[in-house]
Amino acid sequence: MTTKHRLRVGVVGVGHLGRHHARILAGLDGVDLVGVADSRPEQARAVAEPLGSRAFDDYRALLDLVDAVSVAVPTTAHREVAGAFLARGVHAMVEKPLAGSVAEGRELVELADRAGVVLAVGHIERFNPIWEAARDRCPRPRYIDAERLGTYTFRSTDIGAVLDLMIHDIDLILSLVGVPVVAVSALGTPVFGGHEDLAQARIEFEDGCIADIAASRASFQPSRRMRLWGAEGYASIDFAAREATLVRPSESLRRGDLDLSGVDLTRPDAVRDHLFGRVLNVDQLKPPSSADQLTAELSDFIDAVRLGRPPRVPGSEALDALRVAEQILIGLRSYRIDSGSEVPGAPHLRTSSSASSEPRPALQGPKLWKLRGAAGGPTSRSPRG
Repeated sequence: MTTKHRLRVGVVGVGHLGRHHARILAGLDGVDLVGVADSRPEQARAVAEPLGSRAFDDYRALLDLVDAVSVAVPTTAHREVAGAFLARGVHAMVEKPLAGSVAEGRELVELADRAGVVLAVGHIERFNPIWEAARDRCPRPRYIDAERLGTYTFRSTDIGAVLDLMIHDIDLILSLVGVPVVAVSALGTPVFGGHEDLAQARIEFEDGCIADIAASRASFQPSRRMRLWGAEGYASIDFAAREATLVRPSESLRRGDLDLSGVDLTRPDAVRDHLFGRVLNVDQLKPPSSADQLTAELSDFIDAVRLGRPPRVPGSEALDALRVAEQILIGLRSYRIDSGSEVPGAPHLRTSSSASSEPRPALQGPKLWKLRGAAGGPTSRSPRG
């Protein structure tokens, strides 16, 4: 079913990111930004007035005014705010992560399913032009190494680095690999507060693929990179610079025909040039940098509502990423980096006996999970962008 009338849209939470949601939505064709809501009345007015919209200090004032809503409140409030709109039959775009827990995320997905409305989640790296350009050209990965490092921004303090940063790479990797997860392990430590600011995780997949992911919001040099190795080649993606390098063996190398005749083997530069010029095919990808990821993400949400199709990142897939993230957080409680007592401030590895004595929850859930040896286990989801 398609929707041809102008969509009445609202935004709840117009702080650092939500104000950009409001600005972009107000400029989309066929969209009327009827109101923005924020618990800080002055902030709501500051965003609404230049856009010719109305300001509210309570999100409930928008429930009967909108066809669709963008929710950019703290993660711990996602279940309450997004749930209220979904229960009223309003399409919802929710900033990542979907919710603060798997239980709350599942409730949001179920609410959307019952109401027959779109639930999209803001895993914005899916809309990064370099991911769109490189994803389908990457080798089927056997090993993935990803890092997402940032400085401390004093935002998203209600969650740690796993739900704030690492969730991006979890989502990308799940969408790429597309087979069940069989094991998750992790370690990490808080630096500035009560939540982990550094985290390292390993995800093992049923097909043997392994992904190592690092996340930090205590770094001096920001970095958003991913490297993938497979039988068909290698890929290196820089999400911040929006560029990628793809390396694949030539047809002659695939045949086992490595012809070095005419190459001066005493000159390393000549061997290197021959290797990367003729034996290996190297492609450099650099898509146009003017594309705006948030505009693409919100446009996809509006199109999904209008056309009655799933968004690129539906709630069900965001729930898959949240399941992995929750297993990582469980791992952090049982194996973590803690501050040393012998040398003040020196980190050391510690295994928590109290946490390790508790039974570890089984990896399970619709579409993504399948345990080794489990009879009749659910099937995995297909990879998608």
